[in-house]
Amino acid sequence: MMNWEKLLSPVRFGEQQGSLALESGRTPFHKDYDRIIFSSAFRRLDRKTQVHPLSENDHVHTRLTHSLEVGCVGRSLGIRVGQMLGQELPDHVDPSDIGAMVQAACLAHDIGNPPYGHTGEDAIRHFFVDEKNAHLLQGLSANQISDLQTFEGNAQGLRIVTQVEYHRFEGGMRLTYGTLGAFLKYPWTVDYVARNERKKFGCFETELPILKEVASTLGLLPTGKNAWCRHPLVYLLEAADDICYGLIDLEDGIELGLLRYEEVEALIQPLLSEQWEQILDDLEKADNPRRRLQILRGQAMEAMVNAVASAFIRQQQALLAGALEGSIIDYCPDEVKSLVEGAKSMARERIFNDSRKLAIEVGSYATLAVLLENFLGAVRECVTSGKATFRNRRIIELMGRSAPASDWDLYEAYMRALDFISGMTDSYAAEMARQFSGYQPD
Repeated sequence: MMNWEKLLSPVRFGEQQGSLALESGRTPFHKDYDRIIFSSAFRRLDRKTQVHPLSENDHVHTRLTHSLEVGCVGRSLGIRVGQMLGQELPDHVDPSDIGAMVQAACLAHDIGNPPYGHTGEDAIRHFFVDEKNAHLLQGLSANQISDLQTFEGNAQGLRIVTQVEYHRFEGGMRLTYGTLGAFLKYPWTVDYVARNERKKFGCFETELPILKEVASTLGLLPTGKNAWCRHPLVYLLEAADDICYGLIDLEDGIELGLLRYEEVEALIQPLLSEQWEQILDDLEKADNPRRRLQILRGQAMEAMVNAVASAFIRQQQALLAGALEGSIIDYCPDEVKSLVEGAKSMARERIFNDSRKLAIEVGSYATLAVLLENFLGAVRECVTSGKATFRNRRIIELMGRSAPASDWDLYEAYMRALDFISGMTDSYAAEMARQFSGYQPD
């Protein structure tokens, strides 16, 4: 069994372990939140796709607004669970600390996403799988090739918070082990995915020593080679993400004219049936569908937070044993599960297939292919030959602090190039690809 004393460790990764430096007004977990929100990687999420790429509608969510909203729901879940755990919490932790840990993890949950969101992930994978780019994989190990061919934003996120931001390759953001555990949705490497039919992984080969250290410090239970069970608070992060994805996707769908308010209200109403008459009074006072939906959303989120927190406490022993199957929402009342599943289904069928969205996503494959071909080609020439052509030197110079040295390992050099490319915003990636293809002034 795992235990809360180790799972909620306030010790910082990348710093010497000794006496904790306490600060009036901020606990170590609140500092984690601050370090994430002030990072440049988090700021760039404002220009990265949530669902609708390069949208001109200011009311449509970006990765930044989505992450902030998930963080708010996660904080509520963490505080509620902390209150219900009560005396089971270690002496150095109170319910607000649990809220801060989950909120910080939620803020960072998409921080590794490349331009164009999940489509960008697939575009990077597609590039490395394409046979015409097979020469770029020569000299890499099987697992290193798998890392690239199944590029995963979650693994890139771990790399950003522990390596790339702030203290570069000396602890990164230097978050607490407890928050890192709550952030690690998939604490295993790509080889575990293939052996166990998993869809995602959370750690590249470059960060495996870090994952081992985090797992050991927190007491995560091993489940196989280079794989450990999840931290219990990960289930709250996932629930917060599902709640926001479900409700916010539908809100964006109404904003873009892809859904009608009435059908979204009908989907939410069963969850709020007991207080529906009272809610109707408030809805009648709203002067447009957007405000009506805001009222419904607030009521639905509160009901879902209470349901998820209660399910978490009921399943605490399974969580601490690393034995819980599925998501925590699977253990919630039927009306909660039906709302989440119904919202996801409606979004898949009515929102994700919007023609303008699809056209931009298809174009993102060409955009990222141009960038990958140029940056990886330049990096490979530099590392394998010890020198580079004038053109490729210029490309490497564009990478700034991410630029590799000629004596580096090829895989590490590639990862630095991916750090640079995946950190781009949608618009910056599109503009740079256009310049590489032959800049034409307007």
